[in-house]
Amino acid sequence: MDRPEFYRFHQGEKTLPFAPEEYDNRLSGLRADMQQDGVDACVFTSMHNIAYYSGFLYCAFGRPYALVVTSTESVTISAGIDAAQPWRRSHGDNITYTDWQRNNYWRAVRSVTGSGKTIGYEGDHLTLAQSALMNTFLSPKDTVDVAATTMRQRMHKSSAEIALIRKCAQVADVGGYAIKAAVKAGTREIDVAMAGRDAMEVEIAKRFPDAEYRDTWVWFQSGINTDGAHNPVTSRILRSGDILSLNTFPMISGYYTALERTMFVETVDPASLKIWEANIAAHEYGISVLKPGVSCAEVTEKINIFFQERDLLQYRTFGYGHSFGVLSHYYGREAGLELREDIDTVLEPGMVISMEPMLTVPEGTAGAGGYREHDILVITEDGNENITGYPYGPEFNVVG
Repeated sequence: MDRPEFYRFHQGEKTLPFAPEEYDNRLSGLRADMQQDGVDACVFTSMHNIAYYSGFLYCAFGRPYALVVTSTESVTISAGIDAAQPWRRSHGDNITYTDWQRNNYWRAVRSVTGSGKTIGYEGDHLTLAQSALMNTFLSPKDTVDVAATTMRQRMHKSSAEIALIRKCAQVADVGGYAIKAAVKAGTREIDVAMAGRDAMEVEIAKRFPDAEYRDTWVWFQSGINTDGAHNPVTSRILRSGDILSLNTFPMISGYYTALERTMFVETVDPASLKIWEANIAAHEYGISVLKPGVSCAEVTEKINIFFQERDLLQYRTFGYGHSFGVLSHYYGREAGLELREDIDTVLEPGMVISMEPMLTVPEGTAGAGGYREHDILVITEDGNENITGYPYGPEFNVVG
């Protein structure tokens, strides 16, 4: 039977998170870097870079996907199971590969890159197996890891991205208020989490009627479950006096935002209140030092000293903040813009970063639990703008 290795299946109208000019600008910046590094074609395989440069956020389900960028072309490579949806959600061209013959994916990629070229790839994403196939099918003259280069580009947000992130942060606040209203002694974590998630999804559909809806979620933890920042939701029943951790995560067109707050059910004991207020003070201090010209390591050191002076540094469990943009809990991360001791990136206007100090006090110690406040800041010419609106602190967040 004679069947094609790949083909084009284009139907419907293109609908993207941003105007075509936004993607053209991103591709122009990428192509400038490619020319400087001598790269003829980039073969992107990660969800975050494909979404960043094309608008298409794929669902792999065990199949490979790609975005191939040359000096003149930008083409997403998708599986037949998705039909024309990748074309409708891609800036540029789209090729569908068939699965009747193994490795038609790489044949489709080669139809754009050609053979014997210098290929840019993502060293932090391309697997060993796919790397071997790339070498077999593309016979590259040379390969260049472009992961760090593309990450640096993603760290600097355009005005269109900042506008979207601002709206996403407002959606996160909506989830926060829904969670506050749902908190009562005797309620399960999962029920509170669903109230926050449902409220956000309704709000996203109202604000973004042309978007695809996927991946929005809530982590809502109580008691001992608050000790880790990414602990999953359980069916634990809330009790009076419990420490709570509110975490809302709306996902809009691949863009992640977050609201995170410490709460207590009905009452807060004096030992817990003291630690909570200290963490809030560190949060406010941290926000005050997020300015252009300061490095991530310098910000981290300042907050470390703040906690050390209060004999609380031993309860810190991770860095104090991270970049926002095209990322999620299962793909993407702009690791070059995180508030940690080993990151020397200097803050610049147009970067978007969180401030989220967390203290975890062990069980059996007065004030046990995990305390975390989280706001999203846009770095401006002379400081920062806080785009998170939901209040923090005991006056507002002792609830139920």
